[in-house]
Amino acid sequence: MGKGSIVLAYSGGLDTSICIPLLKERYDYDRVITVAVNVGQRDEEIDVATKKGKKLADKHYTIDAREKFVKEHIFPAIRANGSYEGYPMGTSLARPLIAEEVVKIAKKEGAEAVGHGCTGKGNDQLRFDFIIRGTGLEVVAPIRELNLTRDWEIQYAKEHKIPVPVQKEKPWSMDENCWSRSIEGGKLEDPAYHPPEEIYLWTVSPEKAPAKPAKLTLEFKGGVPVGMNGKKLPGLELIQQLNLLAGKHGIGRNDMVEDRILGLKARENYEHPAATVILQAHRDLESLVLSRDELAFKRMVDDAWSDLAYKGLIYEPLYTDLNAFIDATQERVDGTVDLELYKGSARILGRSSPNAIYSSDLVSFDSATLDQCHAIGVSHYFGIQGRMVRQMKTR
Repeated sequence: MGKGSIVLAYSGGLDTSICIPLLKERYDYDRVITVAVNVGQRDEEIDVATKKGKKLADKHYTIDAREKFVKEHIFPAIRANGSYEGYPMGTSLARPLIAEEVVKIAKKEGAEAVGHGCTGKGNDQLRFDFIIRGTGLEVVAPIRELNLTRDWEIQYAKEHKIPVPVQKEKPWSMDENCWSRSIEGGKLEDPAYHPPEEIYLWTVSPEKAPAKPAKLTLEFKGGVPVGMNGKKLPGLELIQQLNLLAGKHGIGRNDMVEDRILGLKARENYEHPAATVILQAHRDLESLVLSRDELAFKRMVDDAWSDLAYKGLIYEPLYTDLNAFIDATQERVDGTVDLELYKGSARILGRSSPNAIYSSDLVSFDSATLDQCHAIGVSHYFGIQGRMVRQMKTR
C-alpha cells in the first residue's frame, strides 16, 4: 500500500508533467491530483494543462483565480510601484496565490502533501514552500530532490509517452500571467546571447511598431487604474486591453541579469506591456498628490515591499505593516494621466487630480498672491551651517 494522495501544482509543462509518474514510481504515491490555476495565461495554455492533467493524473482541477489575482496581488503591487531590480514583478506575485489554491484542494482531498515542479536553483521553490509549509503540509519537489537535468527530463517524458512541449534546440522555459511573461533557459542562459524575436509573444520590436503614436489616458482611483480613454473598466479587462495596445507599440520588454534569492545571477527576459505603462503613470500621479516627505519615505517602503513580494513572503508581518502605510498614501491617488505610446516607449503628456498639491497661481511667475520679498528672510538662513564651515576653511 502506497502513501495515498498528493496534490501537484500543475502547469502542463515538462517539469510538472513528468512529476506525475515520478511521484508514483519514486515516491510511492497511489494517486496524483493535479491543479492548474488560471492567473491570466493564454487560453491555449489553460486548455493544454486541463487536457493533460485529466489524461495523465488520477484527478484534475482547473481553478479560475484571475480576478482574485488582480485584486489581491496586482493592485497592491501597483500601489507599491512593485518592481525588482528595475522590472515589474509578475511571476513572484502569482506564486503565493497559486500555492494557496493548491493547498485548498489538498485539504479538500485529504492529502498530506503538495508537490511542485520547481528546481533547486530558482526562486519559485522558496515561494511555494513558504506557503505550503505554513499550512503544515509536506512539500515534495521531485525535480529538486532528484537533481534532474533538462535532457534527462525530456528523455523520461518520451519514455512515458508524455508530450514534450520543448525542443532541445529551443528549450525556452516560459511563465505567464496577465501581468507579466518571463522567458528563460536554453541559449538564453548565456548573457551574451542575443535573444531571437521568436521568444516574444506579447510585444513587437520597436522597429516594427506603428509609425504613428497612440494617445492614451489612464484614470486612477485609490492608486489603481479604473478606466482607460474615458471608459470605466474592471481591472482584469483593463490590463488585458492595455497589454494588447502597449505590446503593439513595442512597449514592455526587459532583458537583464537578475539576482535570484539564492544569490545566483540569471539572465531573464520579460514582457509586461500593461505593467510598464500603468506603473509609469502611477508614479507620475503620485508625484502630483503626495508630499515631498511622503514620496521620499514611500520610495523606501516600496523597495522593502518589493523585496518581500519578490521572495513571496506575503505573510511576513512587515509585509502587512508596509501595506498599511502604502494604502494610507493611496487614498488621495485619484486622477488621470495622459500618455503617448510610440516605438517602445511610453511618454507622459500630462496629469491631473482633484487632490493635487499644486497651485498654478502660487507657482506662476505672473502671480502676486505670494510676496516674493518674503523669501529674502528664508534665503538669509538657508544653508547657514554649510556657509559657516566654508568660511572657516577659507580664512
